[in-house]
Amino acid sequence: MIHPHIQLQEDSVILTHPEQIPGGTVAAIPSKSHAHRLLIAAALSDAVTLVRCPVTSKDIDATAGCLEAMGAKIERTPEGFLVHGLRSGTPARLSVGESGSTLRFLLPVLGALGITAELTMEGRLPSRPLSPLYEEMCRHGVTLSPQGTNPLRISGQLSAGEYRIDGGVSSQYITGLLLALPNLPEDSRLVITGRLESRPYVDITLRVLRQFGIRITEDEETEEGISTVFEIPGSQAFLCQGHPSDDRANKTEEDAVTSSSDSPCLAEVEGDWSNAAFFLAAGALLPNPVTVTGCDLTSPQGDKTIVSLLQHFGARIDAEPSETDDSTVALTVSGGTLQGITIDAADIPDLVPILSVVAAYAEGTTVIRNIERLRIKESDRVATVTEMLTRLGAVCTSTESELRIEGSSTLPGGTVSSHNDHRIAMAAAIASLRTEGPVKILQPMAVAKSYPGFYEDLSKILG
Repeated sequence: MIHPHIQLQEDSVILTHPEQIPGGTVAAIPSKSHAHRLLIAAALSDAVTLVRCPVTSKDIDATAGCLEAMGAKIERTPEGFLVHGLRSGTPARLSVGESGSTLRFLLPVLGALGITAELTMEGRLPSRPLSPLYEEMCRHGVTLSPQGTNPLRISGQLSAGEYRIDGGVSSQYITGLLLALPNLPEDSRLVITGRLESRPYVDITLRVLRQFGIRITEDEETEEGISTVFEIPGSQAFLCQGHPSDDRANKTEEDAVTSSSDSPCLAEVEGDWSNAAFFLAAGALLPNPVTVTGCDLTSPQGDKTIVSLLQHFGARIDAEPSETDDSTVALTVSGGTLQGITIDAADIPDLVPILSVVAAYAEGTTVIRNIERLRIKESDRVATVTEMLTRLGAVCTSTESELRIEGSSTLPGGTVSSHNDHRIAMAAAIASLRTEGPVKILQPMAVAKSYPGFYEDLSKILG
């Protein structure tokens, strides 16, 4: 048993809470988004890289497993992953699980390396869209089996040139191409048409590429509407340069090679703001504070916006320097009288489930706008968030572009389904901290996709 108030079974969990929840401290787990990118960049390098990631998840493991199938040697250590670069271009069978990031990042990389492969998917992933990445890859020399087939097959050699991607569909397509195109012998140009939504995820990618010595320039064009343009030189070599803040100007290529032969380059995975958000929100809902350690306020992760949003709701947040790491802080969140707010979710879609829970306990009405892309996540999150809150007793309605949530001081509780969506399961669990009665969550282990130890960490604040 994890905790007397957490009755966890294979197909459900029943959550109650003590009369007084003491709060406590939880450490932020490594960022799934950052880990995917570091693992792929490390596998594209000729050197050996230690990707420090002591805690993993199904999605991170899916990327590591796929890279091994592609020819990389990856050793799991207590610190993380010791990655030896790709040495094979033989046909490969890849199991991406339910990880959309793994699929969309690796498809262009496979094409750039000319690796014939079949990719097996699980859950809703085969039905989630690949356009316009699919069409752009086919236009540049790759053959793909029809969208929706499982396994998805890829063959052929991706060619350099100009790629055009709608910035409002998925930033994952852009990341996949940014990882792939530097490997081609000739220069490429990636044009993002319209507004680049979820821009912070692209910034994570660019930061990782700089860390591995990849040169990409960015500009804007306004001839046919606003476009973001990335100029990507070909024939670039991935070589870990240490932390992105290291001064590369004073390091020669010979120094870098010598350093990499002596010992692995260290690439540290940041703390995960997307998952830290659940416990930061818990602090806003409880009478006693919750502290989350290992948060980097300088991170490009867009979900660090949770801090300012919780403050806007009315929570108090105090930051203290980390005792063990100069680059991170410990954030302590204390609740109070929360007020409904208006939120633009265009760049923070993964925060919507937990923000909706905070909204359900905030006085007045909260409106969450620009939610269209939530419909193509692990579940249709517009529908599943609305269903979750309604089953717990909240008033939540949706339109095509926004959620509207009427706040209350407490909710009755009830039974909800996670729909096998990790963020719905975790949001419902945090909601249970303020319900009058128990909350039963069906398919509770959906959390393993990104946060296998979620219920253990939840127990830390229950006392």
